[in-house]
Amino acid sequence: MSRETSILFVCTGNICRSPTAEAVAKALAQKAEKNLVLDSAGTGDWHVGERPDPRAIQAAQARGYDLSSITARAVTDDDFIRFDHLVAMDEGHRRWLAEARSSRQLPETKISLLMDWSVGLARTSIPDPYYGDETDFERVLDLIEKGCQGLVSRV
Repeated sequence: MSRETSILFVCTGNICRSPTAEAVAKALAQKAEKNLVLDSAGTGDWHVGERPDPRAIQAAQARGYDLSSITARAVTDDDFIRFDHLVAMDEGHRRWLAEARSSRQLPETKISLLMDWSVGLARTSIPDPYYGDETDFERVLDLIEKGCQGLVSRV
């Protein structure tokens, strides 16, 4: 029996991009019959305990993704031990994770950008839709779906 692969999606406050990625990846993994451990967290603790942004919930729900069980939390040192992959939504998050790992002498967990898993979109950051409107959340969901499709198919 093979070991489960565990993935943590990371954005700033864990209320828009990373919970959306978590929900999309869960749906895709279930459809592909892959047993993945999936979670999400933020680089900061501003929204700990809060539900995802209502616009993220609405956009995801319209495409059949469920964010209802997700509550925001911050990345912890333990996440570098528990997860095989830390998947950042943008370059700032990727750098933050790498610096945290290095400065705290944490294990060499694999850190990547979500879009690095998608063919033709490597090094693409997923923009923060928080200060935008519903259209921005739709565009972000388009990117997250592409990234998660590549990720789930390759792990």
